[in-house]
Amino acid sequence: APSIHHAPVTRFAPAPTGLLHLGHLVNAVYVWGLARRHNGRVLLRIEDHDRGRSRDHFESAILDDLEWLGLEPDEPPIEALRHGPSPYRQSDRASRYAEVIAGLRHRGLVYPCRCSRRDIADTAVAARGAETRYPGTCRDHRPDPDEAVGSRVIMEPGEETFIDVLLGTQRQDPARQCGDVLVRDRLGQWTYQIAVTIDDWDQGIDLVIRGEDLLSSTGRQIRLARLIGRPDPPTFLHHPLVLKPSGEKLSKANRDTGLAELRQAGVSPETLLGEAAFRGGLLEEARPLEVEELPGLFG
Repeated sequence: APSIHHAPVTRFAPAPTGLLHLGHLVNAVYVWGLARRHNGRVLLRIEDHDRGRSRDHFESAILDDLEWLGLEPDEPPIEALRHGPSPYRQSDRASRYAEVIAGLRHRGLVYPCRCSRRDIADTAVAARGAETRYPGTCRDHRPDPDEAVGSRVIMEPGEETFIDVLLGTQRQDPARQCGDVLVRDRLGQWTYQIAVTIDDWDQGIDLVIRGEDLLSSTGRQIRLARLIGRPDPPTFLHHPLVLKPSGEKLSKANRDTGLAELRQAGVSPETLLGEAAFRGGLLEEARPLEVEELPGLFG
């Protein structure tokens, strides 16, 4: 597996659709720890592309939690996100996404799609445990101009191969996995896949650190990145999810307990950082951990 290059630029990118919990904190420990270990930078990005579920009060709570934990991003300053629009907030970047997709449409790589999730579920034979593949219904059948339509980017058959820092060589064929990728839904909202791909390129992200649950998205994001003109994909590291049982002190806290709630219950930042490092497989047993100790978890 590749080692992490010197001075990487990575990101912590929560969605303000709920409070931060221990699962997010495991990711933060990897992000800040590895970035500091390799003299890199951490960007904070608010992934609020899902306008239906994102809430301003969740964004505020996320910023409060990070300040309390002592996890300061290199960019942007947390205060800047509190005051007005930011290029690090997805809902403030709609015009940029539209510009990129217009370029793909001009090249004949995007088509309108009227299918709902239900339509796709009804036509697709989903293999057990596998994701539902879009069968290409609208690729050749263009919807009426008056219909509410989303947009899809064509995925031609072919494998994307990448080497994950922890998991080694991975091969994914987006055309077989998911079919043509939805980049804008029927409500006009930009989707996760295209928003993060454009953001990572524009923001110079060359190391993506995230949970194993997002491994299956990587091939299609590498493909999308190439289609929009990014020559070299970032390095990817997918870490284990929170699976370990908790230490005594936090036995009441399941994976979904908000950090804010634990903070109000009197749990210290150091206890939470240690718990996250333990659950992420970075400590043999849970013990309090200072922010300054995070780089040392990585050799």
